[in-house]
Amino acid sequence: MLSERQELILGLLVDAYLETGRPVGSKAIVESAELSWGPSTVRAELAALEAAGYLTHPHTSAGRVPTDLGYRRYVESIMTRPSSRTQVAAVPPAAPDVTRFRREVDEAMRETTTALSAMTDLLALVVAPPLGTATIHRVEALLLQPHVVMVIAISSSGDVTKRAFTFAEPVDPGLVEWASSYLNESLAGIDLGARRIASRLADPGLDRTEAAFIERISPALVDLEQNPGETLYVEGAGRLLDERRSADLPQIDRLMTALEQRASVLRMMRSAIDERSVFLWIGAENPQPELRSVSVVGANYGLGHRNLGAVGVVGPTRMDYETAIASVSQAASGLSAYFENVYA
Repeated sequence: MLSERQELILGLLVDAYLETGRPVGSKAIVESAELSWGPSTVRAELAALEAAGYLTHPHTSAGRVPTDLGYRRYVESIMTRPSSRTQVAAVPPAAPDVTRFRREVDEAMRETTTALSAMTDLLALVVAPPLGTATIHRVEALLLQPHVVMVIAISSSGDVTKRAFTFAEPVDPGLVEWASSYLNESLAGIDLGARRIASRLADPGLDRTEAAFIERISPALVDLEQNPGETLYVEGAGRLLDERRSADLPQIDRLMTALEQRASVLRMMRSAIDERSVFLWIGAENPQPELRSVSVVGANYGLGHRNLGAVGVVGPTRMDYETAIASVSQAASGLSAYFENVYA
């Protein structure tokens, strides 16, 4: 348990180190904050913080720098107070029609990733909703020609499938209109999966004509679960390759390899899908070994009480955590509002 004085000194040291990138000594802390304690008192507290694992020093005579544990304590203090930092712009709500739905979801993801990277000057990540957590959002049956029926199915993750069915005889328009209403009443909101869909459509109350028509067009709904699962959007890799960050990212080659492969990054972000607030991993805390030289700050977005995906930023452990936390939180809120709008 840190004392109030130790908490203050740790915060001042981390602030100074984030700004300069150089080890911070007791004299610099006293002068920067105009503290009432002298350098000797601050030195004693710094020694205690180092002994507790919050600080370390590169050389015997040098000042101190925060450890992963020190950053963690610093970040926890940030998350308990409101932020005044500029936040990333929210994704504007949209009401796409059926044919534009998938494209507009993709644009929203890309727009969020680009804005998040620009606001934080870090590498930004956005994980699109995985199909495994998706539900059926809407189903439309349309009579294109007397013998041709188009079935359009939209999932809550934005995936759209369209399938045309050709019948030997002209199709009753009233039957097609009924099918749209019936499918939406039966399937809207249920999880994807061939067995779940089939069980809902096996309705003994349907007459022979209705049952035969539903059976004929049901493959369009089963195909919805065969689309690709989740997509990782990445923006700002060049920001990490900047020469000014070379000292802060000694294992940049390993990090870039992990980002190119993407599988480990997706696993990491999906491992926090149940988190209800901002989550982060600092250095060695990262669940993926390839990312233990950096920090990851993220937040989930979703519908109501169900998370769909995540946004995050990746950067050196010496990053502006306050801006990162505020930005990912706002970006996640923007995407949640976007999905609430398009699925309303």
